[in-house]
Amino acid sequence: MDRNLPLNIARVTEAAALASAKLLGRGDKNAADQAAVDAMRRMFDTVSIDGVVVIGEGEMDEAPMLYIGEEIGIGGPHDLKVDIAVDPLDGTRSVANGLPNAISVVAIAPRGCLLHAPDTYMDKIAVGPKAKGVVDIKKPVEENIKNVANALGKDVSEVTVTILDRPRHEKLIEDVRKAGARIKMFSDGDVLAAINTCFSYTDVDILMGVGGAPEGVLAAAALKCLGGEFQGLLTPATEEQHRRCIEMGADCDKVYTIDDLVKGDEVVFAATGVSYGELLDGVQYIEKNVATTHTLVLRAETGTIRFIDATHKLDKKPEYAK
Repeated sequence: MDRNLPLNIARVTEAAALASAKLLGRGDKNAADQAAVDAMRRMFDTVSIDGVVVIGEGEMDEAPMLYIGEEIGIGGPHDLKVDIAVDPLDGTRSVANGLPNAISVVAIAPRGCLLHAPDTYMDKIAVGPKAKGVVDIKKPVEENIKNVANALGKDVSEVTVTILDRPRHEKLIEDVRKAGARIKMFSDGDVLAAINTCFSYTDVDILMGVGGAPEGVLAAAALKCLGGEFQGLLTPATEEQHRRCIEMGADCDKVYTIDDLVKGDEVVFAATGVSYGELLDGVQYIEKNVATTHTLVLRAETGTIRFIDATHKLDKKPEYAK
């Protein structure tokens, strides 16, 4: 994998974040998503790759899409052929309502290395490197929490489980509290929530619960770069979603490991903060035509973790300012 590609991918997520952040708190999640999509497309048109989108915008959001199968990049027949997973704006409701932890995300791997996940739900569990190998999504919640506590050298009461704030998680919340662990709810964006398990200062030890399967692939790509662990079980909520799983060759009885979702180690991941969060600062427009971004860039092949603070003079970057 080209070692310059991570920085080019960071430019893509920066462009999407800058565009969508202009709509922070405006109450229109679709407009924010559309702005991110358009900016991401424009910036991909400057990258020398032969890319195909395998994870695009989720239909469940009823939002504009970078559609699955779309060809991305300006590469020719001799350029790198890659799979691309995108979420131009993970946390559309967070942006619409001025809430934290919205990000723009891209993962890239060689052709055939990212799972073509159906647009359905996935039950997930994710942990950071120190708890790798001790969780099993099919085991009881209490057992997983105890195993993570032992791996981290913590008491169960010190373990924090992060869970998406949805009615479907009432039983999970009850089980976590019964086990004696802490809960940190989040309103939107489970890609970042999974990544947070790999950074101690976010005070998150385990991600549990049901979210989108496409977002599961993006989270797995990041955790593969970071040395964490991710497992998922597809849980289609409707007959239509179940049919889509069958059509795409997905197995609803299979536990998808991180290696099933993301093959090999030639994976590049970038995420730029749109609104403020524990891990990434949001976009700040500090004066006319000047903005700052904060981006996480990961490369599995080398294990490199980069945080990029950038100041953008937008009048000198017409591709950002459209």
